[in-house]
Formats: sequence, structure tokens, C-alpha cells
Amino acid sequence: MSGSSPVYYNADTVRRFLTWPLVNEAVESALKAVVKSQDLGTTSSSSYAIQPKRSFTTCGKEPGKILLTMPAFVGDYSLGSKEYTGDVGNTRSTLACKLVTSFSTNSQLDPPLPSIHAHVLLFNNQTGQLSSIMEGTDLTTWRTVSASLVATKYLYFRRFGSQAEKEREINVAIVGCGVQGQLHAAAFCANFRAKQLSLYNRTEAKAQKLREQLQRELGTESETQIIVCRSAKEACQDADVICVATYSNEPLVHIEYLKGKQSVHINTVGAGEVHFSELSPDIYRQAKIYVDCYANAEAELVGLPGPITAELGAIILNRNYPGKTDISIFQSLGMASEDACVAQAVQDAILSSAERS
Repeated sequence: MSGSSPVYYNADTVRRFLTWPLVNEAVESALKAVVKSQDLGTTSSSSYAIQPKRSFTTCGKEPGKILLTMPAFVGDYSLGSKEYTGDVGNTRSTLACKLVTSFSTNSQLDPPLPSIHAHVLLFNNQTGQLSSIMEGTDLTTWRTVSASLVATKYLYFRRFGSQAEKEREINVAIVGCGVQGQLHAAAFCANFRAKQLSLYNRTEAKAQKLREQLQRELGTESETQIIVCRSAKEACQDADVICVATYSNEPLVHIEYLKGKQSVHINTVGAGEVHFSELSPDIYRQAKIYVDCYANAEAELVGLPGPITAELGAIILNRNYPGKTDISIFQSLGMASEDACVAQAVQDAILSSAERS
């Protein structure tokens, strides 16, 4: 940074520094920071997060144009990795705000533009000065997928032991092969031992294209079997972990689709009008439901068909994992604190790389 002028990190720069170890560590830090001390029993966490509910500003009289603001302060947390921060165990604090514009009419322009634009603003937490502006579209996609990875690690694997995520093979179902489904598929192959990856999309050609792309990326040495399914039922029937990422307002996954109706973990990251519409109510009634943040859930999960068991961060801290035969659901809504911690980690990695060169 030169003087008080903020640095701009474009999409290509951000993309070069996004790695799963970096993003997973930052997201886990954010999840732990949002947990209030009274929810932890005998376990304590020194980190904390202040994140007001996101605001929605209508942009003019024309419908379909919205500005969303998502501020967060994450205090006294550790990214823990010397590779990215230069120090191990040193705590830090981050002040950031993500700004997202959603202009649905952009697709009708000539030439067309993306409907969603996202940027993260990072501030000096001591002076309040704006230090950097970071293109946030890829960052948002990665942190959403990372939350599913962290949830699967603690809500599914850890029920089988402290090293199960490294030792245990799983069958994974991807329901919805859009941007989120595509990155979920690649990430689960990269982070876990995926024996079988079952892909379902309403338009089968998109699932087939994803299969071909993954086969090229994984190479001939990969032991992951990738199959395209003609229904959500076919994709889910043998799955240990299910990731649902669609805009569906009708249930796509029902309790009878689940393997033995037990021992299954589901990540749902859809963005329909009702955040929990993709799963049938009978699954929610039989499952243990986990969220990223109670405050977000109170605002956006009104009418959820089952009680919330806990915040994911509390499970990470107190290790009160689901039982081996439980159905668990991670209802992912996304948090400004995740954006803040990931943006901070990316900036640290960029600065560390510049110093080394």
C-alpha cells in the first residue's frame, strides 16, 4: 500500500492465492469466532465476531436491482499457519465489509454482463483507513464450498474418529451442477477420499459436462468413480455425504432416498426463495440440524421444519459430534465474518509472496 491509497486486488490476483488449506483455515476461524462463550460450556474461545444482519438496498424504482452490504469485525482470532501469516499462533483482528450488487437485467445488455458483482473492503482495524479492495466473486464461491468441507469434516467424519477424514472413503452426491455444485464436486475430490461421485442436474448435459471436466482434471490415476444420474434419488441412494446447491423451491431429496435412512450428512447451500426448500420436511424432522450462525438462522430460516441442534463452530470447539447413525444437516447461509477472514488470509498470502520475491 502506498501512503493511504488502498490497493486493488483483481479477480486474477485473488484466484492465484485461493487454496483449500488457506480458505478452510480461515472459514473455520470465522465459524469458531461467532460462537458465544455461554454456548460452549467448559470450552472457551478467545476470538469473537461482530456481524450485523446484512442490509438490502433497492437501487431505484426498477425491480431486480439490489445492493447488499455485509460488514464484520472478527477479533482476536488466529489463522495459525506460518505459510500465510508469517507467525504461528499470533492473534489478529479484521475489519471488513462485503458489497454485492445483484442486477438481474444485466443479462439483457449488449454485450451481457454478470448479474452479480462482489467486492470485499478491508480496513485498518486501528485507524479505520481503507487498506484494500478485493474482487469477491471467487472468494465468495470458495468460502461457501469451504464451509461445506469444514462441516463434513466435523459433522460426518469426526463421528468415526479423530483421523477419519484422512482414512475413510466416502460416496458423495452432488445435486445441482451449477457454479456451486461444480466447485463442491472438485473440492470434495481434492480434500477427501471420494470413492464415488454421483452427479445430478435437472439438465443432464450440464452434469455430463462436469463429469468430463473432472475426469480431465483428476487424471487417469484417480480412483474416484464419477457417474451421471438421471434423478436425485439415484444420486443419493448410496451417498454418505450429499451436497445440494440449486434454486429449487420444491423438495429434491426425500428421506426414502437416503442410504438406510441413517449415517448421512447433507450440506445444503441453495439460494431459493426459501432456504430450506430443497430437502423434504421429513428429513429435517429426523435429522440433527446445524447452522453457521444463530442470528442468521433466526432471520432467514423462519419455519424450518426441525429444531436447530447447534452452531457448527460450537461443535468444532466442544467436539460434541453427531452419533454414527445420525442424519446431520449443515444449513449454510454464509457469513460476513467468513468473507472477512478469507479476504484477510488472501491479502496475507499476497503480501507474504511479495516479500519473498
